[in-house]
Amino acid sequence: MNTITSSSVFPSLSRIAVLATGGTIAGAAADATNTSGYQAGVVGVDQLLAVVPALSSVARIAAEQIASVDSKDMAMPLWTTLAQRINTLLASDEIDGVVVTHGTDTLEETAYLLHLTVKSDKPVVLTAAMRPASALSADGPLNLLNAVTVAAHAGSRGQGVLVAFNNRIHSARDVVKTSTYAVDAFQSPEVGALGWVQDGRVEFQRSVVRPHTLATEFVIGPNWPLVEIVTSYAGVSRLAVDALVGAGVRGIVVAGTGNGSIHASVQQALADAASQGVAVVRSSRVGSGHVMRNGAAADDALGFISAGSLNPYKARVLLMLALAAGGAGPVALQKVFDTY
Repeated sequence: MNTITSSSVFPSLSRIAVLATGGTIAGAAADATNTSGYQAGVVGVDQLLAVVPALSSVARIAAEQIASVDSKDMAMPLWTTLAQRINTLLASDEIDGVVVTHGTDTLEETAYLLHLTVKSDKPVVLTAAMRPASALSADGPLNLLNAVTVAAHAGSRGQGVLVAFNNRIHSARDVVKTSTYAVDAFQSPEVGALGWVQDGRVEFQRSVVRPHTLATEFVIGPNWPLVEIVTSYAGVSRLAVDALVGAGVRGIVVAGTGNGSIHASVQQALADAASQGVAVVRSSRVGSGHVMRNGAAADDALGFISAGSLNPYKARVLLMLALAAGGAGPVALQKVFDTY
């Protein structure tokens, strides 16, 4: 780990580890006006920090390059590495919080995974950028400064994993990416942001209610249960479900229409899967709201589980962790989804 600012110079500042994983925030293009044709993850963490000199007045930074990937290619082994490294760092008295720089494509999934598996009440804050580091108006530097500011703030402790983006602070459970290009791409559609950060000031306007971090039963291990996502839409067949069951999946999340409703052909395929012991979770492709149990589908009769307000991608994260922890059967798994 590379220490960027000296503890002897800033003895009273918080000690924040910045873990870089790549993404657009570390992307570069040949032209400063090009915000789409760039290569992600090519700018190192030291370079990211060097363009934000104001960080030295906010915290003592320890930088570490965990990976250099486009987050569309995020995979379970990297999740395992990242979560384990964060837990190791936060167990040390030398670190007061962690900031993770990440690509925007799968940030919400990584954030929720960490929200459920970090075993500390110290702040963990993810941030990213919609424009590469080479862009004329790159948003990464300010997002990084704000993320470190949030991680160093006393009010962030005990809030679980946070996302600092475009001056807003979101809970990892609630935040989703809602735009392909806008710098305010991340929102918490159902409940709103936790608070905001601007010009060094942090204000929380609500607190996280559901259990997270130290209050969860989940731990990161080397083995991930195979869980996949299927979508319901007009004219869909059961082919995908049958193929997944044949491949040995342990769980299927369905991105249903409306209140998690499912086309009749897929519903029958999923019922058949559930009868064979495959965990089936109903979520929605809508983008906000919650899926009511026994609403659009007869969950009790079919052995389905409601994802509540989790979108299909976060529902998959929770289902993988629940199955890895030994959860089995729709009753036990429904309790997990109602809790977290």
